[in-house]
Amino acid sequence: MATSILQSAKAKRNGSLNDIETSIEDQIEHLRNEIASFAKIIGENGSKQSQKVRARAEIGLEDLTARGEDLLHELQQGYAKGSREMRRAVRQHPVATIGAAAAFGLAIALLLSRR
Repeated sequence: MATSILQSAKAKRNGSLNDIETSIEDQIEHLRNEIASFAKIIGENGSKQSQKVRARAEIGLEDLTARGEDLLHELQQGYAKGSREMRRAVRQHPVATIGAAAAFGLAIALLLSRR
């Protein structure tokens, strides 16, 4: 009879331990589900943010490309205009152009000979 009382008390203790273990396992499972939900939310937010950043970068690149093309066009026009003016000056003053070129060459030769 004493053994049956001890076994009964032991079974009650084991039963309450099993209940505690089950409760802890349920809580752990619940925490895992919450963590998975948070990870999913963070992943979605990160994806949305990266899409926004990429869209801004693409817009910035398009603007930069357009500005670069405009600048290139302006430089080409400036080069063409400068080229036309230089030809006109040479045709109008050929002797002065030859003299200026000779003076420039002489100045360069003097600077290089001093080294």
